[in-house]
Amino acid sequence: MKFIAIDDEPMALDIITDYASKVPYLELAGKFRNAVSALEYLQSNTIDLIFLDINMPDLTGIQMLKTIQNPPMVIFTTAYSEYALESYQFHAIDYLLKPIDFEQFLKAVNHANEQFLLKNRQRNKSTLISETTDKQHELIWVKSGTEYFKINLNEIFYIKSEGNYVEFHLQNKRIVSLDSLNNLTEKLPSNSFARIHKSYIVAIKHIESFERHQVKIKNESLPVSTLYRGSFLRIIKG
Repeated sequence: MKFIAIDDEPMALDIITDYASKVPYLELAGKFRNAVSALEYLQSNTIDLIFLDINMPDLTGIQMLKTIQNPPMVIFTTAYSEYALESYQFHAIDYLLKPIDFEQFLKAVNHANEQFLLKNRQRNKSTLISETTDKQHELIWVKSGTEYFKINLNEIFYIKSEGNYVEFHLQNKRIVSLDSLNNLTEKLPSNSFARIHKSYIVAIKHIESFERHQVKIKNESLPVSTLYRGSFLRIIKG
């Protein structure tokens, strides 16, 4: 998710960007000391999430949102609890009181990520090249080296990240492609695939068993990290 942070306090901006750098699915698009500069940026750029301070000079965070016709998701950040009720009329993802700790931050962005994935579920699920549907199964074309390989999504057991590449682990073979798990998370059907770790996406139908800290696929144990455990268990348990 691309995000911007808006706060008139430099230290508050530094805390948010530092926390965000620890979350794989967050991508900083910009940070601003006032709402006016942020509005100028939003006129020509699309982002998914705003970390927005409320009490700022000239234009408050709430006043800013009132000027945006279709605002992105918002997580309010403020030192003043009295703004909480008014902020929720904007359907905010969360309301974080300063000083913000990482646990609060992570809970809020995990919720935002769930909403983001839900919103994008019906979007084009094309991979590097393209994705098409035959009468029975969903297919993807993946580039590996100079060749293109057709993969039935039902054949994917799990996908592993290796630097700038990903490995598609199928029944009897492995295909390596230049791509990222962040990209694939947005494009694969979320009811069939789940991110369980910064390095792994798994196919739900091929999970043999699972515990809080691991899943087993093809007799292999794959780690489930704390960051993704909550969303993974919600998918598994329906």
